[in-house]
Amino acid sequence: MNILILGGYGTFGGRLAHLLAEEERLTLFLAGRSIQKAKKFCEGLPSGAQKVPLFFDRNGDVETQIKEINPDIVVDAMGPFQVYGEDPYRVVKACIANGVNYMDLADGSDFVKGVRQFDKEAKANDIYVLSGVSSFPVLTAAVVRKLSYDMTCVNTIKGGIAPSPYAGVGLNVIRAITSYAGKPISLTRNGTPATGYGLTETMRYTICPPGYLPLHNTLFSLVDVPDLKVLPEHWPKLDSIWLGAGPVPEVLHTMLIGLSWLVRLRILPSLLPFASLFHLVINILRWGEHRGGMFVSVEGTDQGGKRIERSWHLLAEGGDGPFIPSMAVQALILNYLTGKEPSPGARPATQELEVADYEEIFKSRTIYTGQRETIADAASMPLYKRILGEAWDALPAPIAALHNVISKEYKAEGIARVETGKHPFARLLAALYGFPQAGKQVPVKVSFHRRDGGELWERDFAGRKFSTFQSEGKGYADKLVIEKFGPVTFWMALVLKGGELHSVTRRWNVFGIPLPLTLAPNSTVYEYADGDDFCFHVEVKHWLMGLIVRYDGKLRVVN
Repeated sequence: MNILILGGYGTFGGRLAHLLAEEERLTLFLAGRSIQKAKKFCEGLPSGAQKVPLFFDRNGDVETQIKEINPDIVVDAMGPFQVYGEDPYRVVKACIANGVNYMDLADGSDFVKGVRQFDKEAKANDIYVLSGVSSFPVLTAAVVRKLSYDMTCVNTIKGGIAPSPYAGVGLNVIRAITSYAGKPISLTRNGTPATGYGLTETMRYTICPPGYLPLHNTLFSLVDVPDLKVLPEHWPKLDSIWLGAGPVPEVLHTMLIGLSWLVRLRILPSLLPFASLFHLVINILRWGEHRGGMFVSVEGTDQGGKRIERSWHLLAEGGDGPFIPSMAVQALILNYLTGKEPSPGARPATQELEVADYEEIFKSRTIYTGQRETIADAASMPLYKRILGEAWDALPAPIAALHNVISKEYKAEGIARVETGKHPFARLLAALYGFPQAGKQVPVKVSFHRRDGGELWERDFAGRKFSTFQSEGKGYADKLVIEKFGPVTFWMALVLKGGELHSVTRRWNVFGIPLPLTLAPNSTVYEYADGDDFCFHVEVKHWLMGLIVRYDGKLRVVN
């Protein structure tokens, strides 16, 4: 198969080329305005597919250029599709004229919806024209179908993408965003067409596949994506839809929101002239975790009229996240190679893939997904079960048994080995908080008390007692366990890996004052099973004083 990728060495086209580079059945024509850049890019790709660098000017005679190349598929990855000029569909028209299949990674809502006007011509030429073949709207539509499988009515759709600060945002992406920042955006609210304003409408959300380390609670701003116009066509009873982006660092995002308000208030005509400056700033001033994610939340009703709220979460570690927008094209091409070719016609690509198609590709990368559902009587459930969601079922039985705190009081007993620090300040802290004294066979008793929606943990190490109160986080601490320890409060994520349940500190404060995580005690806390025994390991250090306390041992529930 011969595939012509317009913008083949650019941000999204280049990532698509990397995704397809090792497929020996393909010939990739990587095209753009610079043949030198195309050649250099081809040289850096892994072996497998044949790579051909090409000069291509989409402002020139597009029809003749495509005819000379004679590809099986044209993939337009150039953009920005929001500002494609007076004849935005010239590549589509050229493909139809040459009988060549077409896909694009368009993120402009008007462009994607408008491609239906070529449906008859595409069918007459026995080709397919698929627009918006990217995360928005292909992946979101597939996720909504997955989440609403038993819903008779979908009322609300919300979603967002949170890229890593190191994702490497291209200039055309920034141009697309600045073209609609502060400008009116058509969407659905209260069951009727309505108007939002780009980037000036915000919400906060925590992306957290059950059992994985969540992203920090993220600020999302309204973006103009195809979903806003094409998803209501599939769910006509939809009451409202909202899609956002959550770039970090948040301080830069907040500044962009403020500038967008200047456009909304008509103090500035547009932010588009500043696109190059924004592109420079966002690719220089970047810090934070090299991780990204995505979420889709759906509310609806079942046949009995019961309200259902479900959410789907995606987490991408390191450099894998930026490839996700190009994976829809990859999946369609891989399906084509196995004989699953899209049907002729021109349309948004919302029905072409399912979540399972993506999951096959995710397996080879550090991309993790999971689903959560809001439970009406969640307050009656054990604390850890509420936070872990579906990951609770993957816990080893002894860990689940110990955290299955559903009665007012729950007890466990066992033994532990304890080590204490030698630094004077470490000894002082241990004495103040009642940490256990050193010993090899120290008897341990732990009592769990349900109280105010949380759990009071009382620990007794051979008469040395200390307690903490754990509760479910809300707001900025959503999807986290809040553990109060005297004047100190820790925000902890529950992470399940290799059969071990880890508690990972995400934030902390003293007397309610947030402090940098670099100043916090360095704790290693995890639980695991040894046969029928619940085992624990707790180690608390600080860079100023070294070891404060370390204890590990076994417990068994006694009531």
